[in-house]
Amino acid sequence: MRTNHYALPQFSRRFMPIWRRNFMVWKKMAASSVLGHLADPVIYMLGLGYGLGGMLPAIDGIPYITFLAAGTVCYSTMNSASFEALYSGFARMHEQRTWEAILNTPITLDDVVFSEMIWAASKSLLSGLAVLAVIWVMGLTHSALSLWIIPLAFLVGLCFASLGLIMTSLAPGYDFFMYYFTLIITPMVILCGVFFPVSQLPGWLQAVSAWLPLTHAIDLARPLLTDKVPPQVLLHVVVLACYALIAFYIALVLFRRRLSK
Repeated sequence: MRTNHYALPQFSRRFMPIWRRNFMVWKKMAASSVLGHLADPVIYMLGLGYGLGGMLPAIDGIPYITFLAAGTVCYSTMNSASFEALYSGFARMHEQRTWEAILNTPITLDDVVFSEMIWAASKSLLSGLAVLAVIWVMGLTHSALSLWIIPLAFLVGLCFASLGLIMTSLAPGYDFFMYYFTLIITPMVILCGVFFPVSQLPGWLQAVSAWLPLTHAIDLARPLLTDKVPPQVLLHVVVLACYALIAFYIALVLFRRRLSK
């Protein structure tokens, strides 16, 4: 019987054992994994926040290191979700053939791809929590509103996990992922306000930035760290959710086509 590659996803609770399997594997190297994802953003915060920040005036009334911290927590969450969906996801699908073994059970491909997205978002949530904890320890915020960054981190993780899975579905090998980081992730870090305000960019680049998911994530996180309710909350949340849902569907269609060959 011919498979309908474009059918809508069929969600079920059968993704949960796959998520649990990934969690149990990750637990064996949890300490090194968390440390690896924590070191990079903390180095950025300390080096640029105190080093470069000491030479810069306040930005929008807040110290540069606090400005940078909001971008860093989103950047860290994005990176964690992307790495898991790309490298680890590809390993389970292609190298280790874990997906093949799972698909010989009553579990469907929809469940497998959905579990990959949820698992990558879960790992990115841990990265976001770790960076947020460092921000609190450093005294950069004590706002109760900053706790909303926890669900935000999971939403950002879903968004970038879905985008990463599209690349995984197309990848012939690990080297392919360098194109994604060079052409997509790095420009987003530069254009979306991680290190400097988007308002400093030329008008046409500001227009490009407004369409990028990392911009919407940072526009939510930065006010929360400074004890303010973000303007246009619903818009930013809807944009991130749309990216996650549409990218997940595209990734699922591409995986159906790839694995049916």
